[in-house]
Formats: sequence, C-alpha cells, structure tokens
Amino acid sequence: MTAPQIIAAQARNTAPSRAVRARDVLFFEWTKLRSVRSNYWTLSIAAVVSVGVSVIVAHSISSARASASPGVAPLTSSFLGYAEYAILPAAILGVLAFTSEFSTGLIRTTVVAVPRRRAVLAAKATVVGASALLAGELLAFVSFFLTQAILTSHRGGLSLAGHAGAVLAAGILMPACVLAGLGLGAIIRHTAGAIAATVGVIYLVPAACLFLPSPWRDDLGRFTMGFAAYQVTGPRPHPGLFSPALSMLVILAWPAASLLAAALVLARRDV
Repeated sequence: MTAPQIIAAQARNTAPSRAVRARDVLFFEWTKLRSVRSNYWTLSIAAVVSVGVSVIVAHSISSARASASPGVAPLTSSFLGYAEYAILPAAILGVLAFTSEFSTGLIRTTVVAVPRRRAVLAAKATVVGASALLAGELLAFVSFFLTQAILTSHRGGLSLAGHAGAVLAAGILMPACVLAGLGLGAIIRHTAGAIAATVGVIYLVPAACLFLPSPWRDDLGRFTMGFAAYQVTGPRPHPGLFSPALSMLVILAWPAASLLAAALVLARRDV
C-alpha cells in the first residue's frame, strides 16, 4: 500500500461509528438545552400558572353547576389552562432553540462541530421533542387529576378510565407545537418573525376559522392544530371535523411539515 492509502485506512479505522457520532450530537444538544436557566424558569412559571388557571376554572364550573347555569364540559376544563399558558411558552422555547444560535453566532460553532446540518436538526428535534413530551404528559395528567378532584368534591368529576386517551393526546400537543416552532425557527432564523409564525399556526389560524361561515368553518378548521386539538381532547367527537384518530394525524403533520421544510432549507442555505 502507498503512504496515502495507509493514512486513509488509518483514518477510517480511527473514525467513530455513526452511532457514536449520533450519541455525541445528542449529548451536545442536551447540554445546550439544560445549560440555559431561563428554560427552567419559563417552563416552571408556565406550569404553575396553567395549574392555577385549572384550579380557578374548576371552581368556576362548580359554582356554575351549583347555580344551575351552563358551563364548560369537565373534560375540556382540564386542559384550558394547559393550552393557554403552558403550550405557548414551550413552543417559544422551541423557536429559541434555533434562533438564539443564529442571533449569537453559535450556529457557526455548531456547524463546525457537526458539519451535517440535518443531523443537528434531528438532534435538536429529538432532545427538545422528548423533553416537551415528558413535560406535556406530566402537566396534562396533573391538570386533569387536579381539576377532576375539585369537581368530584361537587359531584361532577370524571375518572381517568375512559378518558386516558384524551389526557395522553393533550400531552402530545406540547411536543407537537414545540417541534413546529423549532422548524419555523430554523426556517425563518429571526426570533420575532419565527415566534409570530408559531403563534399564527397554533392560535391565530384556528381563531380565524371560527369566524368563517358554516360549513367553511369546519371544512377548513379541521386542518388546523386548534380544531384538531379540540377533537382529540373534547368530551365527544364533533361531527363536522375529522375523527379523533385523523385529527391526531393532523396535529402531527404540522411539526412534520415544519421540520421537513427546515431540513431542506438548512441543507441549501449558508449560516
């Protein structure tokens, strides 16, 4: 063998395997995520506020039932505070996972350490998505049990049996929104614009569909995350929307499309 061939063979033998490289990139992204204290504070405050709102809503429903006035369904009430005050801050953190690196210039260091940009995106999505899934499921179950405990004291609570699917689906909403924000952050690269786009996808587009005349409201709304979330967490399926199973696919399709577009953009654009 010639000297260049010997050197190339030695390089191949000393190069880490693909599994080792993937592990290192995941650890790299996990270190960046957990080293930012504001992430802990943001999620903690959002969790406390959402749980507090759940308590307030539960007491309001109990008072409404005591006065024989109509109120929010017990199952839906479990996720009102969670949907309004926990999912959005988590989605913004998903945006910042990418846009903060572009604004500080850290993305250049990341690309030098990991030249394969799609590997960086996959690692970020895995770490951020798994963290959001854990937090989302935990908060969804806490909100459900706390709300139903208050309603049970007034003879109006629900048991987990028969509603576990709705609670699990509510927990999946957080990682879905976080990953959608992560993808939009990678595409837009600017924090303000990416946050505005994320808020539009999660809240503004479904809200706009509410003002459409029937049947356009349901025909278009069924493709939004908001309407699909209502379908998978509501007390009973809405006849004008997709089935709960298809609605869950709609929820998952939004972050999937966002990450796919981000992968295409990152591969073709300079940092």
